Amino acid sequence: MSEVKTKITAEDMGVKKVHLESGIEVDPIYTAEDTEGSSIKHEMPGEYPFTRGIHSTMYRKRPFTIRQYAGFASPEETNERFQFLIANGQSGLNVAFDLPTQCGLDSDDPRALGEVGRVGMTVDTLDDFEIAFKNIDLDKITVSLTINGTAIIAIAMYIAMAEKAGYDISSLRGTAQNDILKEFIGRGTWIFPVDKSVKLVVDTIEYCAKHVPKYSPVSVCGYHIRESGANPIQEMAYAFCIAKAYTDGALSRGIDIDDFASRLSYNFDIYGNLFEQIAKFRGGRRLWAKIIREEYGAKNDKSCWLRMIAGGGGGGLTKEQPENNIVRSAYYALISALSGTQTMALCSYDEAYTIPTEHSAEISLRTMQIMIHEMGICDTVDPLGGSYYVESLTDRFEKEIKEEMKTVDQWGGIVNAVATGKIQESVSKQAYEREMGMQTGEVDKVGVNIFTREEENKEVEFHPYNQEAADNQVEKLKKIKASRNNEKVQECLTTIKADAEADKNLMPSIIEAVKAYATVGEIVQVMKDVYGEFEEPIFF
Repeated sequence: MSEVKTKITAEDMGVKKVHLESGIEVDPIYTAEDTEGSSIKHEMPGEYPFTRGIHSTMYRKRPFTIRQYAGFASPEETNERFQFLIANGQSGLNVAFDLPTQCGLDSDDPRALGEVGRVGMTVDTLDDFEIAFKNIDLDKITVSLTINGTAIIAIAMYIAMAEKAGYDISSLRGTAQNDILKEFIGRGTWIFPVDKSVKLVVDTIEYCAKHVPKYSPVSVCGYHIRESGANPIQEMAYAFCIAKAYTDGALSRGIDIDDFASRLSYNFDIYGNLFEQIAKFRGGRRLWAKIIREEYGAKNDKSCWLRMIAGGGGGGLTKEQPENNIVRSAYYALISALSGTQTMALCSYDEAYTIPTEHSAEISLRTMQIMIHEMGICDTVDPLGGSYYVESLTDRFEKEIKEEMKTVDQWGGIVNAVATGKIQESVSKQAYEREMGMQTGEVDKVGVNIFTREEENKEVEFHPYNQEAADNQVEKLKKIKASRNNEKVQECLTTIKADAEADKNLMPSIIEAVKAYATVGEIVQVMKDVYGEFEEPIFF
């Protein structure tokens, strides 16, 4: 007898083939046959390997944390925006820093001219943290610091600020992005060579594991890798390789896997095909749990959790017909919730071309609140569980992410692949191919290459640069430098240099320096003197 054919293909139905951005072909229909080998039939939410979510009750007990990205100009203005968001129902803060702060430059540095406070909050000293978080209860509002190259200094300032305000740092919660490897791949705010940069990340993991155990010192960012051009499989694979590099570094310090793995977190991107995005998170969550348990021997289930913040990806938004971004963001929020995120940060509709206004930020906030309170998204756990299509795609993503990680291993591991530019080359190629697809029409984008209007070049509102705030910041810095104990500052900087030369953990000496109101630029310069600076590989 001939074999009975039950798989229905595009050819069978006489329809064109459909491929996801990841390269996976989508069948026109899925049946129980597609999930025969899947483990999902025996899984429940809150149970290893957590495909269906890391908590048994998920949003039925407590909705995801809403944490909008905010921060601009001065710490004073940033505090005002924080207060506005909290008053309107936001349950967490996600702090944006300006480029000089991210690159280790003080506001009075000539290289910072014109950039002070332009795309985020300016931070020169501990005083700026004290202003930005004035009258904000850090026991009730958790804070995420979106900073990388100078993250060790920002974490030190946050701890020092909290301690000075009377908080018990052993109970202090919050998150720092602090993923420097993705900076070499994507955003570019690196400072030190790759190996020393990774060393500083591990310093923060070690210090927090011992002294601030509830704080999450690293949020590995597949987000920016994806925004730089990676497809969804690469986004997850490269992020997991990066997390493994930090994990290996922490283990080399003698820290037990169960003493820090539960505090590792992730920041992932969302734009593109709805089911592709959901499946990448489900498959990725399962794979990460297996990596931590099977490769690293973690005994605590919490160590195996893939804890993530996921919301709208700015790369999916457009300057053209910007109101369409409100609709896009609503879908991104839905994807994030159906994927089982712990925290959601949703891009505002004007974020493709400017710093969000209070109005646009409020629309994003209300989008998430409407979904929670009106759409029934929190009524049941894992509503897509058991879908033939979703489960089949979930299995495929787990397999493909694992294969992509093997490719990175063949390149000598993620640290070597980043240092030599291999990852950057791969992502750049992917970005080029996607852009060409947009230009040729192979990739549809509503309002950009389909359903366009002739009057597309209408004016949009840009956030004005606040030169007065920048000037005030420089004047404030001068006063702090004149009034602080400069002898104490120099002693602290000397200690940082000695610790760097001795390859010690720099967190203790940096905390003491920021308490003395040493500046970001002063601390970074001392570290540059010892570590040197990264030289980017050039490809032609």
